[in-house]
Amino acid sequence: MTSNDDILRALGRVEGRLTGIEESVSLLREDVSDEKDNAHESRSVIHRRLDEQARQIHLLDMTVTVSSNVDSQIREEIKTLKETVDKNHDSVAPTLEEWKKMKTLGYGISGLIAFAGLTIGGMIAYASDGAVAALRHWLKIN
Repeated sequence: MTSNDDILRALGRVEGRLTGIEESVSLLREDVSDEKDNAHESRSVIHRRLDEQARQIHLLDMTVTVSSNVDSQIREEIKTLKETVDKNHDSVAPTLEEWKKMKTLGYGISGLIAFAGLTIGGMIAYASDGAVAALRHWLKIN
């Protein structure tokens, strides 16, 4: 049979093992608690990033919407300006044609005046020889 000492020793060993198991369980609880805290913090960081991404996407959507509205307004303005320029061009075209005709006529008149000047100059040069000869004869200069 077993003595009380053996039983107490066995109980001491069981109690020691239980104490070791309790310490292991408490360490595991601390580890699990730390991991839970870390996981919670990690999830909160991920949620903050997702919220920031959602805000940025919303701002980008608003920017694209505003840009497309501005683009359509600019296109309408350009279309209106083009129509105005075309109308003005159509109304000014006859006047431009008249100016071109007047310019051509002016070149022709300038050419005629230049030709007449050359002709008169040539005639005066030719006649001056005869005039000099007549003047010498009249003044009796040899």
